[in-house]
Amino acid sequence: MTLLYTLDLLGTAAFAASGALAGIRRDMDIFGVLVLGLVTATGGGTLRDLLLGDTPPFIFQNETYLYISIAVSLAVFIFHRNLDFLKHPLLFFDAVGLGTFVVIGTGKALDFRIGFLGSVMMGVTTATAGGMIRDVLSTRVPMVLQKEVYASACLAGGVLLTLLHHTAIPRAWALLVSASTVIILRLLAIRYNWSLPRRCNDMAER
Repeated sequence: MTLLYTLDLLGTAAFAASGALAGIRRDMDIFGVLVLGLVTATGGGTLRDLLLGDTPPFIFQNETYLYISIAVSLAVFIFHRNLDFLKHPLLFFDAVGLGTFVVIGTGKALDFRIGFLGSVMMGVTTATAGGMIRDVLSTRVPMVLQKEVYASACLAGGVLLTLLHHTAIPRAWALLVSASTVIILRLLAIRYNWSLPRRCNDMAER
């Protein structure tokens, strides 16, 4: 089992947990919690594969992702009252998943000979589309459309990997450096409350 695959599974578990917790906060039943856990963990990669024409999507080629997502979502549903201690570790694992998903998505697009912008978009889609679906289903403004440094960290990682792809740097190192960049940016943003600039809504104030 490669390091990238291990991190991919770890990120899948973290994303599933965040989706399941969102369902619990919205007072959903067990089915709703499972759906949110699944789409958060696997929605981005599934959408990426459909856009690239790589079918069946990865979750049907390797059902380990489905089993992990379902198991974690069920565990969160059953034990959520005892999971306060996981708040900070989940933020870390979520950042790890974010970085891993970005480089997997961008790398796969590059393998399909997609152009610069398309490859970066596939990386960002892999990392963020599941969370966007989760937020829409739980009637929230998607986090990636708000001021948090989240999608922007993914953009940085995707751009970096695409640039490194055209150098002599070994692919393994390019993946590691790009994923680390996303993870570090996300963790620093959480630690220091970084956010992107936004315009004040003058109309709302009136």
